[in-house]
Amino acid sequence: MNVIDIHQLTVNYEKTSALWEINLSIPEGNLIGVIGPNGAGKSTLLKALLGIVRPLAGSVHFWGQPFKKIKERIAYVPQKGSVDWEFPITVLDVVLMGRYGKLKGLKWYRKADKEAALTILRRLDMASLADRQINALSGGQQQRLFIARALLQGADLLLLDEPFAGVDKVTEQVIINLLQTLRDEGKTILVVHHDLKTASAYFDKALLLNTSVVAFGEVEEVLTAENLARVYGDKEELFSEAIRLSKEKKAGLLA
Repeated sequence: MNVIDIHQLTVNYEKTSALWEINLSIPEGNLIGVIGPNGAGKSTLLKALLGIVRPLAGSVHFWGQPFKKIKERIAYVPQKGSVDWEFPITVLDVVLMGRYGKLKGLKWYRKADKEAALTILRRLDMASLADRQINALSGGQQQRLFIARALLQGADLLLLDEPFAGVDKVTEQVIINLLQTLRDEGKTILVVHHDLKTASAYFDKALLLNTSVVAFGEVEEVLTAENLARVYGDKEELFSEAIRLSKEKKAGLLA
């Protein structure tokens, strides 16, 4: 069954096209890299799926239903720069927000909610930070914090906007290991990603995007020299690196 079905999705910023006639179906249980140059519409795509950005035309359905009817099954992890890290709130409080939509009556968190939040923080090696103010977190800890909130929500679909930006290699490995485990548990995960060097190792499928969909499918079938040329263009500084990586993969040089 498809988790997401997108039909003719078009988004404009004033007179500029950010996304143009996106037609795409995302099958469940996959870890998918959304890849393309700066300004290609990657972040806009995630926001349009969630209704944060209003499309000019087109439709989006999740498990055959509109977002409003299924939103509790969907979690969004925004870019770090879009979050007010000076807001006076603790790590545990942010994670508990993942349960807010399921609370009843006076919207008080139960003991079971807090225990579940702490269990997830332990899974992300952040339990010792539960009472810390979020402005005291490192970049990697900030990323893990919002992944923890998404996990407490119990979502089946996770949309992550550049989760590896500004984190060290150790934290990046912790995050990708977690995402791959969640994929193995049946979750569907879309990740906006820039590093072509790691894409083949990280993802099952790749979505190459540059305003329109250039290619979507298994990573080894999508990240070809021809497709990368269409996405980045021969004047893009990443293009030569993309071609080199593509050739090395075909020659068996990349793990």
